[in-house]
Amino acid sequence: MKQISSLELKNLIDSKAEFQLVDVREDYEFEEANLNGELIPMGDVIDNVEKISRDKQVVIHCRSGKRSANVITTLENKFGFTNLYNLEGGILSYIEQFGL
Repeated sequence: MKQISSLELKNLIDSKAEFQLVDVREDYEFEEANLNGELIPMGDVIDNVEKISRDKQVVIHCRSGKRSANVITTLENKFGFTNLYNLEGGILSYIEQFGL
């Protein structure tokens, strides 16, 4: 599984790179703090596969990186995605380093 660090994600955001950011946390978690990604809760990902890009880099994150890793494994194994990156340490790591 490909990983991306918080610094690499910040660089993508700051450079206005063309990528998709998907947050697989729950609604209440997204409301508390978010990185302005697209919210697709983990339990809804399979029903929303068409919302996930196949032609550009996609960074998937959750709170700590575990749920997003599970989502990526499923998307790669069942749907053949090859462009997915897991945010190491999730949003907690990003907030710790850069705030919101």
